[in-house]
Amino acid sequence: MSFFSYQTLKKLLFKFQPETAHSIVGLGLRTASHVPILLRLFSKHYFITHPSLKQNIFGKTFQNPVGLGAGFDKNGQYIAAMPTMGFGFTEIGTVTPKPQKGNPKPRLFRLLADESIQNAMGFNNKGSYYMLQQLKKPYFFDYPIGINIGKNKITPENEALSDYELLFKAFKEYGDYVVINISSPNTPGLRDLQNESFIKAIFKMGKEITTKPILLKIAPDMEADAAITLCKTAVEAGADGIIATNTTIDYSLTSHAKDFGGISGALLTEKSYTLFRAIGKELYGKTLLISVGGIDSAEDAYRRIKAGASLVQIYSMLVYKGPALIKEINEELIRLLQKDGYNHINEAIGADWR
Repeated sequence: MSFFSYQTLKKLLFKFQPETAHSIVGLGLRTASHVPILLRLFSKHYFITHPSLKQNIFGKTFQNPVGLGAGFDKNGQYIAAMPTMGFGFTEIGTVTPKPQKGNPKPRLFRLLADESIQNAMGFNNKGSYYMLQQLKKPYFFDYPIGINIGKNKITPENEALSDYELLFKAFKEYGDYVVINISSPNTPGLRDLQNESFIKAIFKMGKEITTKPILLKIAPDMEADAAITLCKTAVEAGADGIIATNTTIDYSLTSHAKDFGGISGALLTEKSYTLFRAIGKELYGKTLLISVGGIDSAEDAYRRIKAGASLVQIYSMLVYKGPALIKEINEELIRLLQKDGYNHINEAIGADWR
């Protein structure tokens, strides 16, 4: 279970097409979910918690601040396995009301030289009913679960609210928070919903349906001023938090990129951090902030925490570095907090603005 062993496994997985490799990993995670002794063994090795890392957010205890970003567990099939990889919380989805196949294959690509991933998946998932059945299952760990929701591809933009209404109603008794995804680049017209009118309407509707916290996830390709305005509008409309950022369509970041889909991983690191920092400066202390996008070290996670992030999320860098990355981030965060004289992560959150 060492870092080296994952690198050995990675060499084998990388011989397969990315989507095939993902399915192989998923099969392993689902299998482990049915073997309690494996769950305990892996969690003992990878799961890190410490009094300085524990937070109570949305009425739930987050044992550590590092979570799995949306997109990895699209159907809620790996919920039981995620804590055993070291994650303090998980975000499942994006889930749509009806099942959909997503975009044509190939739609997932490794940008090896850049330690990045480019995807044009298109919200492929088994739909809300299937997800509900997953959420009804008992789990080995009691830990926070976020549900990332999006509209079906065939739903016109002017009817998008109806899709989100169905999803709010479907999951109003499940999960610990809900994320509105209108920032994926892989559903035509979805990012057009990142406007003040739609934001006001969707939060008004959502708050009337569910008591679960509702967060907004935004794209990294907006100008900072526009992103801040949009986030402020969301908070004023009732948003309980902001997640920044989704994948980027800035293909100028590398010569290896396709001309479609969204890029995540190391190429997104600085772009995501820069926008998050601008948002943090304006909204720290006014709403919960979660940072995601190319985080590959404790130092990067820590600078986002100091910029206002209460939580951070990992996805693409997990593919390149394995679950040892989650363990290393949490262990090093404890040391970084101690080095700066902080007794608890809450003292470091937003330190740049105090």
